[in-house]
Amino acid sequence: MIRDTSAQDRVIAAPAPARSPKRLLLIAAAALALIVVSWSVYAWLAAERSVDGGRLRFAEVRRGELTRDVLANGRVVAANSPNLYAPAAGTVKLETRAGATVKRGDVLAVIDSPELDSELERERAILARVDAETSRARIESERNRLNARKAADEAEVARLAAVRDLERSERGFEKGAIAEIDYLRAKDALQAAEIRAKHAAADSELNVDAVGFEQRTREQELRRQRAVVSDLERRYEELTVRAPVDGIVGTINVVDRAMIARDAPLMVVVDLSRLEVEIEVPESFADELGIGMPVELTLPNGKNTGTLASVSPEITGANVLARVRFDDAEPQGLRQNQRVQARVLIEHKPDVLLVQRGPFFDEDGGRYAFVVRDGIAQRRPVKFGATSLEAIEILDGLQPGDRIVIAGTDAFEDAERIRVGR
Repeated sequence: MIRDTSAQDRVIAAPAPARSPKRLLLIAAAALALIVVSWSVYAWLAAERSVDGGRLRFAEVRRGELTRDVLANGRVVAANSPNLYAPAAGTVKLETRAGATVKRGDVLAVIDSPELDSELERERAILARVDAETSRARIESERNRLNARKAADEAEVARLAAVRDLERSERGFEKGAIAEIDYLRAKDALQAAEIRAKHAAADSELNVDAVGFEQRTREQELRRQRAVVSDLERRYEELTVRAPVDGIVGTINVVDRAMIARDAPLMVVVDLSRLEVEIEVPESFADELGIGMPVELTLPNGKNTGTLASVSPEITGANVLARVRFDDAEPQGLRQNQRVQARVLIEHKPDVLLVQRGPFFDEDGGRYAFVVRDGIAQRRPVKFGATSLEAIEILDGLQPGDRIVIAGTDAFEDAERIRVGR
């Protein structure tokens, strides 16, 4: 009798439930999150130091325009402000005062110089003597020239007379009227007369040359003495100090009726019709300055533009002095020695990779930058190019969009990787 079918049954394992795609995505996301968290934890643990991000300043690398410039302090000065000096030692008498308005040619001071007065009178006396001697030498030279010409003419007359005597003697000798010895004597007399005439003519030429040389020497001495007197008269005229330009008398460096030495500074005349700006540029930029560079000027009454007109060849107090000329009409209301600020535009680059300038550039020697990614600032070698007051050109090492630390890197010390806290 068969009670049931248990002897024929066998256990079959239930099939595993099928996994849905949504569940697979969740598993993959969890695995990826685990990897990211693990990597972040690894990077966080691998950092050498930790710095609060509130103490740092960041900037993003981007492309843009870079203008190399330099800021400099300056002051308004007159383009033409001649300094007047004493032409000779003596007593000065002032004919003006500081702040007075003067025209060109106005008398500003008169210097009484007894030394120059006596020297001028002495040289004038010498000139009169040399002039008289030259006139006397001119007469004497003319007399010697006439005497030499007279001697040459007399020798020529004697030669002609000897020629006629020889002709008569020759005809008489041919006719037998005179003896041969008389004929020969006449012939010898002609030869002697020719020699005397020849030497007299040569002596006359030499005498003319000698007289001319002597006369030229006297004339040169006279011209030299006239030049000496003319120079002294010019110096004497300069004892009356006159205004070289229209303007205002600035600083007066002497006291009325005071004794002064030669070349002592007297005063300054300021020509306010043309003003310029004198700026002090740090010597590190001296080699980059060039005539004609554009300059932006910040004046009390607004901004203006100018052009670099001159650069001093020497360095004074770690600065280089330069002059800026206004491009347009000079602004109204400017005063001598008024303080201004200038921005010299050295170079303009239209499309370069750059980043905002910060203390990091000077602290790290311009060789490194700390790139921030996932809360970690890592030092990276960077090659920088041109710099301006606001930005730095990047030649190599960074890409657009990189975020770097531009201030606060002094807290990093020598660490390569730093955790940046929020």
